[in-house]
Amino acid sequence: MSKFETHYSVQRMKCGGCIAKATAALATLPGYVSAEFDLKKATALVRGDVDPQAVISALNQAGYPAQINNG
Repeated sequence: MSKFETHYSVQRMKCGGCIAKATAALATLPGYVSAEFDLKKATALVRGDVDPQAVISALNQAGYPAQINNG
């Protein structure tokens, strides 16, 4: 895992609207490049030189509890 690509477990994401809301929250973070969400696996892959704790905080504030997924 590099600092430019971090995997997260994300809860409560159900649809494309959730993805849009989460992406908008992440887009405000310094260093953010992109994110990919897998609703079935409840995961996110965030790219960019962004602080993982800032990602977790932004997703939590958007209503999607998150944590780093090391698996």
